[in-house]
Amino acid sequence: MSDDRVVLITGASIGIGRATAELLASRGFTVFGTSRQAPVGRLDGFEMLRLDTTSDESVRTCVLSVLQKTSRIDVLVNNAGQAYAGGLEETSLEEAKAQFDVNFFGAVRMVNAVLPGMRERRSGQIINVASIAAVFPLPFAGYYGPSKLALMAYSETLRQELKSLGVSVSVIQPGFFNTHHSRVYAARPISDYDDIRRRARSANEESFDKGGDPQEVAKAILKIIQSPSPEQHYFVGKEKRLVLLKRILPDSIIESQTRKHWRLDE
Repeated sequence: MSDDRVVLITGASIGIGRATAELLASRGFTVFGTSRQAPVGRLDGFEMLRLDTTSDESVRTCVLSVLQKTSRIDVLVNNAGQAYAGGLEETSLEEAKAQFDVNFFGAVRMVNAVLPGMRERRSGQIINVASIAAVFPLPFAGYYGPSKLALMAYSETLRQELKSLGVSVSVIQPGFFNTHHSRVYAARPISDYDDIRRRARSANEESFDKGGDPQEVAKAILKIIQSPSPEQHYFVGKEKRLVLLKRILPDSIIESQTRKHWRLDE
């Protein structure tokens, strides 16, 4: 069935965002994707716009552009994100703040920009893309998980504040998927971490290479949008079983398996 709702998706040039934009466009949604660097214009059934979520002005300009063309935004999918690769000690406070600015405050900027229209219509939907890293540690990309955990907690509170105003909020947490993920390396590596960092980084790359098809996440997002009563949390990917295991297994087992997966003790 065709759906004529207007959807704005951040980070839609590659990976999960691109797969979601293409799928929704094929189902009749009016889709606008965004990217910091991708060329603007039509792309596989949807329109691309330039957007830097760390800039208040860029966010305002992007949202205003969509509203001028469609007069409304029915669904916001906050997908844009970035990972800083480096140990926690190796990552400067400026780099850590930049991580939060993209993954957390960027989403907050987008929400604040679309909410006035949604509140006025007493209708709208916000889907924030977090990560399994909000639940499980990601060694040598240690600020990525906390930034996504902050997004998850923010989404839970936002859901409570907006529910009576007709605006739905959900958070989706993908595991590892075979995508071209955006990553920035810490500027000041420490030699003591070289071997362990190399092993952990190799395991991380393997996890992405062997990950699922981004279409799986896109289909989950479509399901959320089409649901008459969207849930608060959605886990997608084979790693979702780990969430249950973490609740029932002793911390010592979770820790040993985590170290084994990331090859921290080889």
